[in-house]
Formats: sequence, structure tokens, C-alpha cells
Amino acid sequence: MTTDTSQPVPRPGILDIAAYVPGKEHAPGVARVFKLSSNETPLGPSPRAIDAFRQSVGHLERYPDGQAMALRTAIGEVYGLNTGNILCGNGSDELLGLLCHVYLGSGDEAIVTEHGFLVYKIQIMGAGATVVTVQEKDCTVDVDAILAGVTGKTKMIFIANPGNPTGTYVPVAEIRRLHAALPKTVMLVLDAAYAEYARRNDYEAGIELVSGSSNVVMTRTFSKVYGLAALRIGWIYAPSAIIDALNRVRSPFNLSGPAIAAGSAAVRDQGFVGDAVAYNSLWLDKVSHALEAIGLKITPSVTNFVLIHFPDVDGKRATDADDFLTSRGYILRAVKGYGLPNALRMTIGPEEANRGVIETLGEFMGRS
Repeated sequence: MTTDTSQPVPRPGILDIAAYVPGKEHAPGVARVFKLSSNETPLGPSPRAIDAFRQSVGHLERYPDGQAMALRTAIGEVYGLNTGNILCGNGSDELLGLLCHVYLGSGDEAIVTEHGFLVYKIQIMGAGATVVTVQEKDCTVDVDAILAGVTGKTKMIFIANPGNPTGTYVPVAEIRRLHAALPKTVMLVLDAAYAEYARRNDYEAGIELVSGSSNVVMTRTFSKVYGLAALRIGWIYAPSAIIDALNRVRSPFNLSGPAIAAGSAAVRDQGFVGDAVAYNSLWLDKVSHALEAIGLKITPSVTNFVLIHFPDVDGKRATDADDFLTSRGYILRAVKGYGLPNALRMTIGPEEANRGVIETLGEFMGRS
């Protein structure tokens, strides 16, 4: 292969990475559109967060606190954590990238699961490491498959728990079994972006496991239940040594002042979070049962979205349903890139949108 010397050349492997493609937002020619492709909350952010954001705009000439101390303190108070073990970032995506940048390199391997969040692969490959993909079982992370994939080169394992785009979760006993079988040099990354929605007795986001371990980290986000996706706020809870390493390479002002202010207010308004979770639980159940009643298969979800599987029949596949829904103004998420070519992911949205999707898919399936 001849190297092109007429322009700067990315290092080997970068151009092999498939760029992340977000869910679509528009339906050309449709007057009113309901975007149900990005798992955004229909309730929006807490009024307290909005007020804090508005108050912060009078100080836009100032650099933000590079340590995000107000936000770390608020998170620590709400979750009972030491602020020294918390690092905030420009969405959890930045923090996942920092982990790869700091702990992976050429010759290393990192394990992801079959339908795991695509950002993991992007960041692993961006660090020059090798992605090892293991199979899931019924759209659920399989601990035994992960353990079978561990080699002497394995340095990191990524698990979205609950999973995206599947909506399934791994019970805490299984997570602990996985961790107990791992070498101490392997980092277990628990991406708990949807943890607030997972109200199951056998689910834990990972706080206790991180607290008692040296090789487990947990990432969280303010983009989902807190309704602050536009501000890009994420945080990681990790052992002190890992926080120290990440702090050495992160951007010094990686969170804006308005983001710090809004996030601090949002995390303290747990009453609002409770209302958002209750609304989601109500409509997650209604949507799931209604879609099953019209002949569609639904992967049981503990999140704010459902994975809808379509018949493998001409005219009734996911691509056909996607076109039909879009023509009516309902935008769902195609998940072919996640290894699910005949499925769509639907965010639980406003009541009008939820009812509209049910009615439209009923028509699509010939049940209305």
C-alpha cells in the first residue's frame, strides 16, 4: 500500500472505524413530527435545573470550575459517595473515551457484547486496541460468553447495564460472578446510563462493586431521566487511582458553567426524577402490551425504550415499518448497526406520540 504524502495521514486503523450515526430527526414533508429515536425524556428537565441554567448565563465571561466541584458535591450527597472518586465529563461518552485513551493501546483487547453501545467499539479502535465481540443470549449480556472471551491480552470489558438498544439488564449476582472471575488487571466498565429506570430488586448500577474493588468503574449520564441531553453531562465513579489517571489527560474545562449549575440542581431534585420514572413505567407497560397485542415481538425492557421486532415477511420488515411510521411523523431508531436489522427502537414519549405509534403500527400490521 502506497502512502499518500500530499496530505496529513491518520495513524493506521483510524479510517477503519465506522463513524457513529445518530438516530434521524426529520420526516420530510410531514408537518408534525414526534422524535422517538434518541431516548430523550418527554418530561424535559427539572424546573430547578432550568432556573439554575438561566441564572448561570449572566456569567458567561468566566471560565467554569475545572474541577466541577459543585456538581461532584451534589452527586456525592445524593448517592452517598466520596467526591474524590467522582469525575465529571462532557457526557459519559467523553469518559468512556478517556478510559480507552488511558488504559488501552496497540496489542490490547477489549470485550464488548453483541448488541452493545457502538461508542465502545469506536473508542477502543481509536486507542489502537482490538475489539473482541461476544454473543448475547436473547438480547441479554451473557456472562459466560464474556468469560470465554477473556485472554491474556484482555484489558477492559464494557457492559451497558441496562443495555442499549435492547433494554435488558444483568442481575447484580451475575455481575459479581463476572467480576470475581476476572484477573485484577482487567477493568470492568459498567455503563449505567439508564440505571434510574431499572427498578428491579436484583439490579444494581455498580456503586457497591466499585466501592469494594480496584478494577471496576461505573459511568452515568444526565442525558436520560434528568432531561439534560443538550448540556452533555456525564460522571464516572471509580477507584482513586483511576480518577487520578483520567484527570491527567482530560480537558481542563470539560464542562461548561451552565452545565455544572443545571446538573447540580437536577440531581438534587429527586422528586422530579421519581415523577419521570413513574410516567415511564406506566407507558412502558402500556406500549409493550399494546404492541404485543397487534402481533409484534417486544424484548422486555427496564429502560425508557422498547425494542420492537418485526416479521421476516416482505412488506412487514423493520425497514418497511420505519418508512410507514416516518410518513406519519413518528421517528423511531433503526438498529441495523447494532446487529438487529429487523427491529426498531422506540423511546417512550409523550402520551400523544405513544398512542400514535400504537395506532400506526396497528394499521401497518393490518390490525386496525
